[in-house]
Amino acid sequence: MMKRRYAQFNPKRKLLTPSEAEVRVAELQVLASRARYGGNPEHKRNPGDFGLVPPSDPRQGKSLCDVARIFKRTEAEALLRAGLRKGLVSDRMVGDWPKNVWAVTDDGFAMEAQLENPELGTYHGYPMPETDPLSLEVIRRWRCLND
Repeated sequence: MMKRRYAQFNPKRKLLTPSEAEVRVAELQVLASRARYGGNPEHKRNPGDFGLVPPSDPRQGKSLCDVARIFKRTEAEALLRAGLRKGLVSDRMVGDWPKNVWAVTDDGFAMEAQLENPELGTYHGYPMPETDPLSLEVIRRWRCLND
């Protein structure tokens, strides 16, 4: 009998507190202007205009951006930059860049971006599973910042 695997979430992921983000607002604005979205074919069924090679290769168990209806690089990059500007970033840094950035789509999907190239400030992202406890905090903070 196969052992059932449950989703494991990295317990090291932590958002900056609102006061920490406020102190770093100028830095995060600069990073937002420089950040890029690269994408990862493992999170795409429909590659849209991401220009991924191979075009798309969803891996079983990976969350797909298609669920959140993000098919254009400009949409993904706008969410990434909004997350940076709002301070929804990881307390862990790799060089100048936060290891993770979080945002929420207009349809209410919590998204997580992970740094893939710290020299260029390039990220790839994916929808957060509803079972991820951090997704609720991301949505709550996003809403507070939009009110």
